[in-house]
Amino acid sequence: MTPHLISIYALCAMFVVATIWPVNMGVLAFVGAFLVGTLAAGLSTKEIIAGFPGGLFLTLVGITYLFAIAQNNGTIDWLVQLAVRAVRGRIAAIPWIMFGITGALTAVGAVSPAAVAIIAPIALGFAAKYNINPLLMGLLVIHGAQGGGFSPISIYGGITNTVVAKAGLPLNELFTFFASLGVNLAVAVLLFVLMGGLRLMGTKAALAGAPGGTDVPPVRVTLPQRGPQAFGDAEAEALTEERKLEKGLDDPLVEDRAEAETAGGSRLYQGLTLVGLIALAVLVLAFNLDIGFVSITIGLALSLVAPNLQKRAIGQVSWPEIMLITGVSTYVFVLEKMGTIGFVGNSVAGLASPMMAALLLCFIGAVVSAFASSTAVLGSLIPLAVPFLQAGTGVNPVGFIGAMAVSSTIVDVSPFSTNGAIVLATAKNVDRDAFFRKLMGYGALVTVVAPVVVWLLFIVIA
Repeated sequence: MTPHLISIYALCAMFVVATIWPVNMGVLAFVGAFLVGTLAAGLSTKEIIAGFPGGLFLTLVGITYLFAIAQNNGTIDWLVQLAVRAVRGRIAAIPWIMFGITGALTAVGAVSPAAVAIIAPIALGFAAKYNINPLLMGLLVIHGAQGGGFSPISIYGGITNTVVAKAGLPLNELFTFFASLGVNLAVAVLLFVLMGGLRLMGTKAALAGAPGGTDVPPVRVTLPQRGPQAFGDAEAEALTEERKLEKGLDDPLVEDRAEAETAGGSRLYQGLTLVGLIALAVLVLAFNLDIGFVSITIGLALSLVAPNLQKRAIGQVSWPEIMLITGVSTYVFVLEKMGTIGFVGNSVAGLASPMMAALLLCFIGAVVSAFASSTAVLGSLIPLAVPFLQAGTGVNPVGFIGAMAVSSTIVDVSPFSTNGAIVLATAKNVDRDAFFRKLMGYGALVTVVAPVVVWLLFIVIA
């Protein structure tokens, strides 16, 4: 067996193991980089360590740290309350408010599962109270998160744009962002029409503070680690939380927002946090400053204003996602170093039809991502497609990257993904088995249909 095939089989084994067992794929990827790199490729450990993505690591730490601060001081809850009051309690607008807020959170740097974990309990609480289809509400939250997920300062956008820029391919950050936003928005509109959204038109809820009014449902938030074990795999954590919620068990890492030791900060502090998020976007987009350094600098400034309130933020950094992304990136570096990426790209490019090859890659991204982490898929499959795009096949690289990005993330509605599992776990007043089957059926439909649609839109027609 050739070293190229060994490295590919090892990558496939990582996806399988991470799907079946609660093992973080980043840990598997680091071990795979060491074993495959030294035994199959003859690389030294120094050469392998050189592939660790230090810049991406700083970016992920910085933006998730800043987002944890915004969560801790109540800025997120405050924005949700303002948004609901802005629509004057119109029930039909609430699913769209949740769609927009979740998209905004991921667009400014929140990890998609983190944004869904914060907004889904609020959204599904509203759904139960005002007789909104819980499946509709949950799906709009997920599609909102994925819609904003490819902004230039987001996690997905950072991974994709870094890989594309490193390969020397044409880069259009805004095309990828609007491609994802447009497709997810179109799907959300279709779901709203088909799942009873139209019957909500004209119905109003009493606003908070008014007679009979209600406040935003309390949010269950994840507190910092309290033991030697930091975090496990993100996918497994979501499923574990689901089982605990089903059985009514207490989780020492989860508390109601109303009972948390420090529920939030003053309106002035929340305003400063909002200014910080806006400043992040301006400094990165307008002045081309490094997002990692800027976000961690803003986070430090906010922490100095209220150090006791924010002391737990560093423990809420998304370490499982960071381990996953940096581990996969290091393994991809080994693949590149040993020539596997060129081998796969040339093999795909050698197919009779480049268009069919592009469709095949989109399907692979969708199917794998439905059962594994989207961040891992983006970090591994896009580099494998680079030689195919560089081979002069006639496939537009910008359109292909947009299609691959959407295919690999829109399927996170699957109950086997983190986002789908969170929605399943937080749905209220539902038959959980029936709800699971609906999520699974919808996820299967999206996995089959989405790659074809985006392939037609961004590769064939564009």
